[in-house]
Amino acid sequence: MGPPSSSGFYVSRAVALLLAGLAAALLLALAVLASLYGHCARVPPSELRDGGAPAAAPSLPGKQEPTSQPGPTPEPDVAATRSSWRPPGPWDQLRLPPWLVPLHYELELWPRLRPDDLSASALRFTGRVNITVRCTTATARLLLHSLFLDCESAEVRGPLSPDAGDATAGRVSVVEMWFAVDMQYLVLELGEALQPGSLYELQLSFSGPVSQDTREGLFLNLYTDQGERRALLASHMEPTFARNVFPCFDEPALKATFNITVIHHPRYVALSNMPKLSQSEKEDVNGSKWTVTTFHTTPHMPTYLAAFVICDYEHIGRIERGKEIRIWARKDAIADGNADFALNITGPIFSFLEDLFNISYPLPKTDIIALPTFDNRAMENWGLLIFDESLLLLQPNDKLTEKKIMISYIVSHEIGHQWFGNLVTMNWWNNIWLNEGFASYFEFGIINHFNPKLPMGASLARMLSSFLNEKIFISALKSYLETFSYSNAEQDDLWRHFQMAIDDQSKILLPATVKSIMDSWTHQSGFPVITLNVSTGVMKQEPFYLGKVKNQTLLTHNDTWIIPILWMKNGTTQSLVWLDKSSKVFPEMQISDSDHDWVILNLNMTGYYRVNYDKLGWKKLNQQLEKDHKAIPVIHRLQLVDDAFSLSKNDYIEIETALDLTKYLAEEDEIIVWHAVLMNLVTRDLVSDGNNHDIYPLLKKYLLKRLISIWNTYSTMIRENVTALQEDYLALISLDKVFGTACLLGLEDCLQLSRELFRNWMNHPENEIPNPIKNVILCYGIALGNDKEWDFLLKIYNNNTEEEERIQLAYAMSCSKDPRILNRYMDYAITVSPFTFNETNVIEAVAASEVGRYVAKDFLINNWQAVSERYGTQSLVTLLYVIGRTISTDLQISELQQFCSNMLEEHQRLTVQAKLQTIKNENLKNKERSARIAAWLQKNT
Repeated sequence: MGPPSSSGFYVSRAVALLLAGLAAALLLALAVLASLYGHCARVPPSELRDGGAPAAAPSLPGKQEPTSQPGPTPEPDVAATRSSWRPPGPWDQLRLPPWLVPLHYELELWPRLRPDDLSASALRFTGRVNITVRCTTATARLLLHSLFLDCESAEVRGPLSPDAGDATAGRVSVVEMWFAVDMQYLVLELGEALQPGSLYELQLSFSGPVSQDTREGLFLNLYTDQGERRALLASHMEPTFARNVFPCFDEPALKATFNITVIHHPRYVALSNMPKLSQSEKEDVNGSKWTVTTFHTTPHMPTYLAAFVICDYEHIGRIERGKEIRIWARKDAIADGNADFALNITGPIFSFLEDLFNISYPLPKTDIIALPTFDNRAMENWGLLIFDESLLLLQPNDKLTEKKIMISYIVSHEIGHQWFGNLVTMNWWNNIWLNEGFASYFEFGIINHFNPKLPMGASLARMLSSFLNEKIFISALKSYLETFSYSNAEQDDLWRHFQMAIDDQSKILLPATVKSIMDSWTHQSGFPVITLNVSTGVMKQEPFYLGKVKNQTLLTHNDTWIIPILWMKNGTTQSLVWLDKSSKVFPEMQISDSDHDWVILNLNMTGYYRVNYDKLGWKKLNQQLEKDHKAIPVIHRLQLVDDAFSLSKNDYIEIETALDLTKYLAEEDEIIVWHAVLMNLVTRDLVSDGNNHDIYPLLKKYLLKRLISIWNTYSTMIRENVTALQEDYLALISLDKVFGTACLLGLEDCLQLSRELFRNWMNHPENEIPNPIKNVILCYGIALGNDKEWDFLLKIYNNNTEEEERIQLAYAMSCSKDPRILNRYMDYAITVSPFTFNETNVIEAVAASEVGRYVAKDFLINNWQAVSERYGTQSLVTLLYVIGRTISTDLQISELQQFCSNMLEEHQRLTVQAKLQTIKNENLKNKERSARIAAWLQKNT
């Protein structure tokens, strides 16, 4: 470590990495808060009838059956009404009043899903919930959350006497039950006040709709398995959707235990957070038999972690340290071995985290289920993790794909939540980064632990080892987890435990307390850009704005960030320094005019900020790249390119400065650096012939003579030794862009390779196209072919049952350069067709191509009525905007604006016109930028 330097102090590697890794999670917290507030305001009173639920009547197989829960004869029902005008009160507040603390839920749900009736146009569920609460403040008014539910009856029993049992408990009369719609509260007005310190039981019966358009609350999935159309029900409660399923205290700090019972058709299996406790049978009034599955009691957990699935799935499983792990999926997927990879990695990940924290996973089982569609990607429900199947299932023969690593990351992330989020939960949603930040942080360590040969994992391990004092970091986290297990925490609780660990030693000195350092990141949005003047050593910080819009109303900033700066000078790692002011002088960062002097900040890209230099700083780095690029580590060559293009795009530096960094590329043999360059330089607005007649040939000439070396390396591997790519993760994520650019720029060898691989696949379908370049080969196989190739792909599409592959094939069919074929394709999209593409995606895909953008525009105008009938006007508004972004001239945009004026309603017309005007403005800026790029290319080609 060494003593403090004159320009700052050494910091705990743990704290410094924590700063870098967790600041990004602030963005997620803001997004969740936005969702939370938006959710609260989403349902206008006009959409609710007096019961506070959609106006559709329940669609049940018969009279509602009583539940198996014991209880006294109910009082006469008190009908729930939607609130008319009420005086200001607690129902106007976002947070629940602290009058009641929930302790336990007895929850029963009965969805009427039948395998022989999947129409589900008005599928509903009924339920009962008994909530044991402790009263903390005398009150004759109770508030709990409820949305889209018909609450049919409510009772309050108590005070409860634990010694005498519930049988002797009295009742508190419910005088009125009403809904405060704006804040989604169910309000019970009582005949007398509840007494502080006493226990009561709230008993409510209710019904509600199964969601079909969104994945919120209890929702329906329709899918095909073993050639049959099937359905399943699943739940998603985060952040505030538990209230869509049952009346509850729907806040993360209000943890309770749950006893859950699900009534379902006998053909289905029911899953929940805990293992099955018992199973019985019951009949409805029509004599139909239903299965009643009851689950063991959960640990204390928030409502957003309660989970249920009703499905006709198969599973595979294993035992890890005495606890059962099962992966559930479609029967076809299980039979094909697509769940094997997820099962093989799940147990070891659990064991790794148990050993790391010295805290055992507290539940007796873990079910992980792959849904056909799940918009939220994955959810960490305790004991029942839910994934979109595209992020969990892997075909056993799919060797050459980055998907294996992606699945590993996502599974690791969700398992990390079993400790960070489930065992210890944030008090409120503004601290969601306590869940997400640490789950993200540890997923990298997990992947490196199990895959040390992966280049990405190895570089991340070097980053961690260069920053962390592992002992202090893990010690603080263990203390934090042990202290707040089965409870809730705030960010200050975490900082306190880190400060305790730091105070318990003497080697590490900080410029401020951990709380002060971290508050500078978590109490303001966005992130900084730091600029170093290498002539004077002056470093300054400012908020990073898109387009460098200096409008302080856009972002809220306390003052400055306290930023740890890891840096390198002339290839040698230097001591950590701190930028804890808006500007500060670091004399050790000054450089001379020597050809060997250069400085790079943000070593290993551990900091959450952009880095800028003065002109001399950029010039020195460019000179070093041209002289000996290997002297600058590969991660920093990538960093320089990405920072420079981002800064130029947002007007911090000139575009020429970024372009200068690409001159050396003929010598660059790291494909990940090429990937960064091409992602920033080969963009639609630059390479489109319609936009830039002058720039395309210049860019083609400039890039191809530099790209040829990396192309030869990897095209040879594709042709001769494709299996060598199996463990090259950086190549797997980069090849699509590199090969796609080579073909886009007309490299004849790339086009020939596309023909070879596509025709070989046509003639011998068992010869699969290598997965990393499959998108490119499919697209150019179609672009270079005719009806024969297109019809072949359509046949493959129709015979394929894997949704991911179908989407890939559908996009490839839009690559044709024949307007006749493209029109034929879009005709399918607006008629009864074989395509399962959602809504207008076929037309959008066609519009994304060079030829197709004009064809799509004309097709939309000429077939407006048919498209409108198929997809609805709102989808057309989105489609108009998408097409507007693909066409290149102001005249064409004006034509589209005129068309919109004639065809759309006023509110839709105003929306589209505003978006099209934005496109015009962007085109103007892009033209100016493109002209400067063209001039630079002309000079350097």
